[in-house]
Amino acid sequence: MRLPARASAAALSAATALTLATACNMLPDDAPDATGPYAGLAAPEVANKALAATRAAKSVRMTVRTTTPEGPVEAYVAADIRGECTVTLSMGAAGTMELVRTGGTVRTRSDAAMLRSASAAQARNLTGHWVRPTTADRHAKLAERYCDRETFLGRLAPKTGTARKRWTSAPGSGTPALTVTGETYDGKWTADIATEGKPFLLKLSLNPSHPHGAPGHDTDRTARVTVEFSEFDKPFKVNKPKP
Repeated sequence: MRLPARASAAALSAATALTLATACNMLPDDAPDATGPYAGLAAPEVANKALAATRAAKSVRMTVRTTTPEGPVEAYVAADIRGECTVTLSMGAAGTMELVRTGGTVRTRSDAAMLRSASAAQARNLTGHWVRPTTADRHAKLAERYCDRETFLGRLAPKTGTARKRWTSAPGSGTPALTVTGETYDGKWTADIATEGKPFLLKLSLNPSHPHGAPGHDTDRTARVTVEFSEFDKPFKVNKPKP
């Protein structure tokens, strides 16, 4: 039976619109994909898979970037599930600190700028030497917090239900990824999730609506933080530093 010309034209128009919407990624962004690495999964399900895979990794490297009243912060972290960890923490004009945690013992080594609050004699004696940090050393506390990937994943975990797919991208690592966005308690988050191999979280950005920071509290809900994850499950050895 032949369809009326008007009905045929309407059907063709609808099909064409659907094809264009799909090509332009205009379909509901939280709907499951029919094909691809996460076929049949909605965005919150993909985000939860990424959290599970990233938490389960035996080891991971993280590059953390944020800003505080002391200046821009960059931290380069290598950590494993046993608690072994190394951190290089740079805090703009505040200086640079290295932290090593192995066998449950933490030691730090700071440059002269990081020790500027110490007396001249202390600065001369401590600069470049490995020491056990005091409980009052806020920079050491911050660096050690970065050893725990849950410091960042724990902020995403309660809000994966807000996830929406955005587009497929290729981060700086070159690994193809699906970009997923969502809401935090006071802003937004963006995550790049690997689409090849395990669904590791490759990049997480936490963007409060009114970002500002405070010394020693760079990952609380008032600080804008970006974390890049890499080298999952790649073994590394932490050598106990000599004092």
